[in-house]
Order: sequence, then C-alpha cells, then structure tokens
Amino acid sequence: MKPFWIGLGALLMCGDALAQPAPRRDEFYWLGEINKASAVINNQEGLLDPALAPRLAAGLQQVLRAGDQPGGRRPTLVITFEPLLIEAAGVDATLLHAGRSSQDMLATVRAAILRDELLQLAAALEKVEANLLRLAAQHAATVVPNYTNGVAAQPNSYGHYLLGHLAGFRRDSERLRSAFARLDHSPMGTTVLNGTSWPLNRERMARYLGFPVLVENAYDAAQILATEMPVEIGAVATSLALHVGAFVEDVMTQYAQARPWILLREGEGNTYVSSAMPQKRNPGLLNDTRAEASRVIALGQGRAIQAHNIPPGMSDAKAVRDNAAVTGGATRMLVAFDRVLSALVLSPERALEELNSDWTASQELADLLMREHRLPFRVGHHFASGIVDYAREHDIRPSDFPYAEARRIYADTLRHEMQVENASLPLDEAAFRAALDPVAIVRARATSGGPQPAEMARMIAGAREALAAQRRWREESRGRIDGALAALDADFAKLLPAR
Repeated sequence: MKPFWIGLGALLMCGDALAQPAPRRDEFYWLGEINKASAVINNQEGLLDPALAPRLAAGLQQVLRAGDQPGGRRPTLVITFEPLLIEAAGVDATLLHAGRSSQDMLATVRAAILRDELLQLAAALEKVEANLLRLAAQHAATVVPNYTNGVAAQPNSYGHYLLGHLAGFRRDSERLRSAFARLDHSPMGTTVLNGTSWPLNRERMARYLGFPVLVENAYDAAQILATEMPVEIGAVATSLALHVGAFVEDVMTQYAQARPWILLREGEGNTYVSSAMPQKRNPGLLNDTRAEASRVIALGQGRAIQAHNIPPGMSDAKAVRDNAAVTGGATRMLVAFDRVLSALVLSPERALEELNSDWTASQELADLLMREHRLPFRVGHHFASGIVDYAREHDIRPSDFPYAEARRIYADTLRHEMQVENASLPLDEAAFRAALDPVAIVRARATSGGPQPAEMARMIAGAREALAAQRRWREESRGRIDGALAALDADFAKLLPAR
C-alpha cells in the first residue's frame, strides 16, 4: 500500500486556497525586499546620493536574480547577504545599511515569513471548517449516540455534534487572526533596540513591506516581540492539534466495536489490510492524522520551552526553520484532517440501533416528569435509574420494557423518596414509550443552541456567515501584502539604469 504521506506535499500545493502566495518567500527574498525599500525610500528622501542609486539598484537586482537561479546562493543572514551585494555593486552598497541593524532586519524577515505561514494555515483551516459545516448540514437530522466519560450518554444530532467541533475550530480561527494582528507590525527601522540618529522613514518602510502598522517601542521590536510571537503561534497550533486529536480519538473508539456506526471509507489510502489478520482494516489515515497532531503539539509547546529563561533578544526561539515547522506541521495536519472528514462513512440505521439497545434516553423520563408533572428531578432521576438497573439485570431493551414494571418501580421510588404510598405513574404507556424515543427527544429539545431543527438551521446559517467573513479577511490580508510588494517592485524598477 502506498504510504499516506506520499503525495501530501502535492496536496498542499493544489487548489487556490492552499497555493503559496509567492514562490520562495524565504529569508533571502525578504532581505531583498528590505534592501529594495531602503534604496527607494532613502533615494527619494535625500539619504542616498541619486547618482549612486542606479548602480546600487542594479547590483541588488543582480544578486536577487542570481539567487533565483537553480543552485543560486540564497543567504539567510544580513552578514552573508551583504558581501554578495558588495561584490555586485561595490562597497558603496553598504550605504543602504545606514540606520539599520541585523536585529531589526531579521525581526522583520521572520515576522514576514510567519505572516505568510499563518495565512497558509488559515487557508487550510477554512477548508476544514467548510467540510465540517457541509457535513453538519447533511446530518442535521441524523441521530447518533454521544458519549461522556467514555460511556454512551445521550442521543444527539450528528450535525449538532459536528457544529460543536466547528465552534472549537472557529475559536482557533479567532486566535489565529488575533495572533496575526499582533504579528503584522513592522519592526523595521528600530535598529538594535533604541533606534538611530538617521531619519529613516519607518512608516514608508512598513507600507512597502505590507505591514499596516509599526511596532511602537524600539526595544520591544527585536528584544521582546520577536521571541513572544513564536510562542503565541505555537499556542494557536497546539489548540488546533488538540481539537483534531479529540475528534480523531472519538472516531477511533468505534474501531474497537464489532459493528461500528461510523468508519472510514475503505481504500484510497484511508485504511489498509493487516499483514497478519485478514479481517482487520486498520484506519491508517486516522493514525497518521493523530500522529501529526501529536507532533504539532510537541513542536508548539517547544516554542515556549526554547523561549524560557533567556535574556531579552536572544535568538533561541526565533529560528525560521523551527517556527515554520510548527505552522507547516499544523497545515499538514489540517490537510490530513480534511481528508478524514471527507472519508467518513456513517450508518444512521446502526447508530439508531445502538441508541435503542441502550438507555441513553433515560434522562428524558426524569425531565418529562419534572416538566409536565412537577416531580422533583432527583426523584425522577432515581425512578429512571431504577428502570435502567432492572432492565440491565434482566437484559431488556428500552423498546421492550414492561410498562407494568415501570409502574411498580415508580411507586417504590415515591414511597422511598417522598413517603408517598401507592403512587401512580402519571404517564400512560404511549407517553412512557415516546419518552424513550431518541429521535423524538432530539427534535423536542428547547435549549438555545440545541439540536432541534430550528436551532440547527440558525447555527448553520451563522457558521456560514462566519466562514465567509474569515475568507474575506484572509483574502484581504493576502491582497494587501501582495499589493504592497507589487508597488515596491514598480518603484524599485524606476531606480534601475535605463537599458
């Protein structure tokens, strides 16, 4: 069988939503953009001799084009980028470095790369949320068991269950956007930690690099914020992984049953046959997705560990490779999870059979007696519990429970709990049996946010609006960054010598 992860890179590159915004936006790329912006701004504001500008621009263009060639040198540090620029344009090229430092330049590079990474992650999250929403609408009326403490607890709409998971991912989207907003500040022009005597235009630099605002405090820029943001992004990725892992494990419990009501569609890399046991169909996709979620949690928590107990400004937690491993792993995890959602096969008939073979509807007896007959809930609860005890002792399904025994247990319960003799069960047999119908229970829920049809329709509509707003935010953010870089390229081109 072809391993699941073969071809996952191709999955990440397919489709508009997951396509990378631009090829190779690595450290070298962003160092080039910073140098372009420095050349344009300093030339226009009199900080660079206009006679030198064309030669320096041409040298920078030469370095960037050479780096874009197969096998071209793409240094990741200011101190290894600058020698290439000197080689191409002469030592005068270091005039571009006036008022700059590796500290603010690399803080800007890392922020720009993480910004792209977060938008990539947001695109993958959108797909997951859209898939959850599609399934929730499809299964709004599908009634299944839900579990608490690992035990079948109550009947519920599977669509309602999915909307519950979607709510968690929506909070992750909010966390992601909030983290993005804090990351999307330009450190450029703060130099090491207290600025410079050069009158560099930080606002213009920020606009050219696609940042809407500046990091206000020059010390904060490279000493505090640059270490803090990877930790926050690690926390966002961890939350995503926790939500993915919880869903996967809930499905995995079904694989231990002889007759599950939910499985993965076989084939297509979703499952594989055991090498020794012909009957086994191992859920490879679930296993791989859970493993990826575990890796993301390890990497995400590692951001805090690396940032712990170091002086401000140290580079321990700043490395692009380490931080991109967190966001890249989270994106791969979401791509895999989206495959899980698309491969789920649910049997409504088997789910209903499981509900009717157990007593997950028993709470409704207590609720009904309290709601319509003013019986204290705990008394009604003890009555329902007595029915369950008797049924399990005698191996009786809810649909087969003798009404006469229900009347006897009710009278015994009220004698013990309320000292009432010869109490009569206020439910006739039809009402007693209707109270144990899982489908009717779900449809009759009255709680705001419950699984009843009207609330399901309302929550699905709200989720669609939220998803559309999230998509607009991502597209607007991407458009702003790409538009700013396009404007920088156009203005930089004006500096180049005429051909």
